[in-house]
Amino acid sequence: MQRDQQNRLMDEMFSPISGLTLPASIEERIEMYTKRNTLEDENKEYKIIKQKFLNYRQFNFKLISGKKDVLEAYALSYSTLPRKKAQGRIEFEHNDIAYFNREEIKFITLQTYNKLSKSTYKSIKELLYNPLTFEQELLLRNTISGSNYDLTPIIVVEDIPQTKLSIYLDAKTYEDTKEKLIIFS
Repeated sequence: MQRDQQNRLMDEMFSPISGLTLPASIEERIEMYTKRNTLEDENKEYKIIKQKFLNYRQFNFKLISGKKDVLEAYALSYSTLPRKKAQGRIEFEHNDIAYFNREEIKFITLQTYNKLSKSTYKSIKELLYNPLTFEQELLLRNTISGSNYDLTPIIVVEDIPQTKLSIYLDAKTYEDTKEKLIIFS
C-alpha cells in the first residue's frame, strides 16, 4: 500500500530471464551483504552508504515485421518508448547503425554488437539468456549513442529488417536508491 501511495515500483520482485544482476535488485543486495559478511570475518573496515540513481526495468519487448512475423531481437537496458509502441521503417544506415523513422530508435546487428562489445554471441537467443553485465551494456550504449543519458531504444537483430516494423516495449525508468559498500584499506 505504501508503494502504491508513493507510486513506486516493487522492482525487487522482478528478475530477468537471463539471471542478470540488476541494480537495486535482491540479487545485488545479497552479493553486497555476502561481501560485507566476508569483510567482518576478516576484521576489515567498511561502510555502507546509500546512492541515488536512475533505475530501469524492462517488462516486455517484441519486434514484429509486417503484420505478424515476430523477429528475434534484444533491447539494450535503458531503452524506453513513451507510448510503449512504435511503427515505422528503417530510414537509413550510417556507421553500422540503422535509424528508424520514429522515436529516434536505433538498430544494430548482432555482428556489430559483438564487434563493439568484443563478445562472440552466435545468436540473439544466446544474448537474451547470457547478456553482458549491466555495466558493460551501459558502456556499449554510450559507445553507440555517444551519451551517458540516452534513453532511446537500441535494438539488436540478426539482420537489419527492410519491412514495416512494429516495436512493443514496456519499460520504466525511475529514480531509486541503492546501497553501496565502501571498503577502507
